Amino acid sequence: MKYFILFGPPGAGKGTQAAAMVEKYNLHHISTGELLRKEIAAESELGLKAKSLIDAGALVPDEVVEGMIESEFNTVKGVDGFLLDGFPRTTAQAEALDRILEKNGETATSVVSIMIPDEMIKDRIRHRASIEGRADDAKEETINNRIRTYHEKTEPLVEFYRNQGKYREIDGTGTIDQVRQAIFDLMDKF
Repeated sequence: MKYFILFGPPGAGKGTQAAAMVEKYNLHHISTGELLRKEIAAESELGLKAKSLIDAGALVPDEVVEGMIESEFNTVKGVDGFLLDGFPRTTAQAEALDRILEKNGETATSVVSIMIPDEMIKDRIRHRASIEGRADDAKEETINNRIRTYHEKTEPLVEFYRNQGKYREIDGTGTIDQVRQAIFDLMDKF
């Protein structure tokens, strides 16, 4: 079983590329946001716990999200692997993912990181905001906060996975097709 982690700053094109990756490599896409919504709709024990926290205005703790991801690993059949999108976002989550995989004698296959410079992040988020009518994403302060949060909280994962020999970076500044081909060239090696 293969376990790919899709990584990159906001606006890098992760959502655009994930569907093609899933289709070409027969992967199950795990988006933490979609996973939460699915568990809540199913009224599972984890979903009910998450819903009560969200309804109370609290963040869903890592343990709940990790439980949902582990459940996906254990219940989804008929795929050649998983594509994790939006998890892990911190070193603590990456360490938890390693523990989850180790229980089944598995390990993360590779991190596919789509990287773009900060100015391009700003341009893409503004563009997406105008197309999708997301006024909150058009605010400079919001965009800068998202970039800052990415650099402070998520970027340390680059070193974490580089130290494991699993970090692979793709230049995300090309066209959608160019970036997709670079991703496929990389994933074909696994």
